Amino acid sequence: MFFNAFIIAVREIRRNLTRAFLTVLGVVIGVAAVITMVTLGRGATEMVKAQISNLGSNLIVVRPGQGWSGNGAPMFTGTDVVAIQEQIPGIKAISPMIKAQAPAIFLDNIRADTDVQGVNIDYFEIANWKLASGRFFDDTELLEGAAVCVIGETVRKELFGKGDAIGQKIRVRNTSFMVIGTTHVKGQGGFGDDLDDNIITPYTTVQHRLSGQPTKQNVNQIMISGEDGYPGASIVADVASLMRERRHLNSNQADNFSVSDTRQIAEAMSSSTQVMTSLLGAVAGVSLLVGGIGIMNIMLVSVTERTREIGIRLAIGARAREVLLQFLVEAVTLSCVGGVTGILLAYGLCVTLAKVVGAPFLFDLKINLIAFVFSAAIGIVFGFMPARRAARLDPIEALRHE
Repeated sequence: MFFNAFIIAVREIRRNLTRAFLTVLGVVIGVAAVITMVTLGRGATEMVKAQISNLGSNLIVVRPGQGWSGNGAPMFTGTDVVAIQEQIPGIKAISPMIKAQAPAIFLDNIRADTDVQGVNIDYFEIANWKLASGRFFDDTELLEGAAVCVIGETVRKELFGKGDAIGQKIRVRNTSFMVIGTTHVKGQGGFGDDLDDNIITPYTTVQHRLSGQPTKQNVNQIMISGEDGYPGASIVADVASLMRERRHLNSNQADNFSVSDTRQIAEAMSSSTQVMTSLLGAVAGVSLLVGGIGIMNIMLVSVTERTREIGIRLAIGARAREVLLQFLVEAVTLSCVGGVTGILLAYGLCVTLAKVVGAPFLFDLKINLIAFVFSAAIGIVFGFMPARRAARLDPIEALRHE
């Protein structure tokens, strides 16, 4: 009985292909929109996580002032770094960072406003830097404040193009630095900045050769990597307490520094992205309801057009439930065709848009199955009323219908 009802449904759909296409268009758009929104949202969430993980492993950053600007708060000293390292448990590695903005010059090539980062050797582990060529600087070069540097891929391309950078000398302000290493590409960070546009050198070199302040408060950031499994919140709280003490802040004074855990930032941003994805998916799901209403309207029209056919079937012995099943199967068939078409359309859209926005394409079988099942349910829900109306027709009145 189900097979015969399906055959009849397919025959009726083929008889009015244009009308059938327009009927399922709402379902197609709804399914495609839901799958596309959810899939791209998941890709965006993973992209945010990957970008923030590029900043470092279990990274905790201590900055002067509140927010990114610093608001003129006093910077840190080298003794602050030592105090944190010696007094705070759970720290795997720690590095000061002294920043300077300066153009980098090699022959006639200039890279304007390059981010010069003065750090120690632990920084390469903290920030997950990998070498593309050459080496990192060593303890001796750090102690001596040697004029050596490791450059990011953006700087290397701008200054050397396809040439070899290792062993070459670049000028930063009035100092000539020898390039001893280049780093692998990281791309953009979680806040849109270019992580490869940098020159990494010993912090002692920046203090003595660029900033001219070897003993003053000139540490812009303190980079901390927590031990695996140790709660980052505990490190954040302990560092904040120690820095309040070292900065002589009273209980009624607000912090003039900030301690940020990138894992918490990543979780917050991912949570926000997931909420937006859910909202967009819900909005897109409204079009599925619109598609269901379209199916109901067309099925009501179909019942009216086929009233005499229904009357003949009932007159020769067809039962009401068979008529009900026939029209219900036709409505479900329409919605299922729309669901499959919507899934195929969504796949193409996701692949294309993922390339455009630079997010990974993450195929989710679960959301595709849910969208298909929901489209079939739409056919059952909105097809039931027209089917029941057809099943309840009086055979005599149906045969008189013109």
